[in-house]
Amino acid sequence: MSPAPVRFHDPGSTAYDFCRSALVRCPRCDRIAHFERTGRWKTSAPGEGAARPETRVICRSCGLARTMNGCSRPPLWLQAGTRHGELWAYDLAHLDLIRRFVAASLRERDPWYEHGRKMTLVARLPVWVKRARNRDEVLRTIDRMRASVTAR
Repeated sequence: MSPAPVRFHDPGSTAYDFCRSALVRCPRCDRIAHFERTGRWKTSAPGEGAARPETRVICRSCGLARTMNGCSRPPLWLQAGTRHGELWAYDLAHLDLIRRFVAASLRERDPWYEHGRKMTLVARLPVWVKRARNRDEVLRTIDRMRASVTAR
């Protein structure tokens, strides 16, 4: 008798639920740092363009605590290449959602007639991530990415 399938029910999360904060590479020491967008918008002087969100980078390794203007952020820490493509995540919660989805043999989501978002984060994952034949390779990559955070 085969074991019961591991189930995953799509919570309906989108990338916008995870993009306010991220684990990034520190611009000064190239180690792991925390990036966040505050809810405040910094108004620009007349003639300088539109208002931009205020962002902050904090690194515990070198002590960097920098407030930045603009929408740019340093490169993500949680990214790794596979032979199929690049896999990335904003933070550990985002990575955990992707891992639970990939590990599940039974993936469920709300029917179309229910209210809510139709193109969720897991629905927008590349096809090579969703394929069962790539499951082991993707899970190994995710575990390596998680270990890079917890080892430091």
